[in-house]
Amino acid sequence: MNSSIMHLGAENGRITLDGNPNTKPALPAADAIVYAFRDAQGHLLLGDAQLPAAPINNSSSDVFAMAEINRQSVRTLTTRFNSRGGVIFITVADAHREGEPVVRYSFMSTLLWDFVQLDVTLVLVWVGIRLGLRPITRLRDEIAARSVLDLRPIDEGSVPREIAPVAVTLNRLFKMLRTSVQAQQQFIANTAHQLRTPLTGMQAQIDLLLIEPAAQPIQGRLQTLREGVSQLAHAANQLLTLARADPAVNIAAKRQTVQLDSLAADVVGRHIDRALQKDIDLGVDAQPAMLIADPSLIDDLASNLVDNALKYTPPGGTVTVSTGEVDGRPYLSVEDNGPGIPESERPLVRQRFYRLPNSQGHGSGLGLAIVDEIAQLYDAVMSIGSGADGVGTKVTVQFPPTGGAPD
Repeated sequence: MNSSIMHLGAENGRITLDGNPNTKPALPAADAIVYAFRDAQGHLLLGDAQLPAAPINNSSSDVFAMAEINRQSVRTLTTRFNSRGGVIFITVADAHREGEPVVRYSFMSTLLWDFVQLDVTLVLVWVGIRLGLRPITRLRDEIAARSVLDLRPIDEGSVPREIAPVAVTLNRLFKMLRTSVQAQQQFIANTAHQLRTPLTGMQAQIDLLLIEPAAQPIQGRLQTLREGVSQLAHAANQLLTLARADPAVNIAAKRQTVQLDSLAADVVGRHIDRALQKDIDLGVDAQPAMLIADPSLIDDLASNLVDNALKYTPPGGTVTVSTGEVDGRPYLSVEDNGPGIPESERPLVRQRFYRLPNSQGHGSGLGLAIVDEIAQLYDAVMSIGSGADGVGTKVTVQFPPTGGAPD
């Protein structure tokens, strides 16, 4: 780049270069530096005519602007000088194309660094939020790991001070719910007693009347009355069992070790007389199996399965109660060779008060609904299939490996 210095002057109102008014305006080349000198009227004194002068007002001496030279956008600087010959506007621009990659690289570097800073900031914010929410997450996981039967108070000393009020509020809620459940359980127990006692007395009185000689003329009516009272007592027991199977009621339910094989034998023993009256072969294939649950609810589950099988199995049929374990999961199943349940009806029989079309007897449609709800209470699965050789029905309740609801 030529480093020579040139001087502008004014003589007789004219601009001169190096003191010679006849010198043709020319400035040393500066690679891609373009320039233009203009007077107050905008007339080009020297330089590149393509380079326009940016409008400049009286209050400013320098103005930056954008211009286009040879289809290239450049940034210009226009400066005003006051001389004896008048006002001179000098406009300068750097049209050096090799500068573009440098500028672009600088811009991209700055942009990349901004992205890095943003990413680091987001990571730090995410880590901070995770650390801040860790106590709440632990509390959430502790509550989520509990079963619906577990209303133990939360240890308020194990939670951070910031969320201690949440633990206190939850414990107050758990206490209110335990009190409500206990009151509901007491109501159910009282209702069961108040219903069963008079119905049992009525059945006893009807049985005595049936053997009285004076009642021989009305034996048929008495027998019908006895069956009606028996069905009423059975329906009352089923409704109470259904109420007891509600998870909200069983939050404070007993959790004891239940030997399924022994329980199945007891249930079969209680139904032997009824099976003999119908000429049904009622048997048990009890292999050792154990779970943790409320013994009375599991007894109700097995009793309803056996009752349902005896109700729909014709005389001369068979009903078999089985227990055992498969892959560490205890199960109880009842199989009969009765009419069976069509596959399309199997989802429906789980509903309360649903009975198969054209079904015989005077059932209430609650038996399998009770079994299904008790099974759900202990995270067990009730499956309904066909019996041996596709004849009859086989209902299996398979409990989880842990053996019922957790403590």
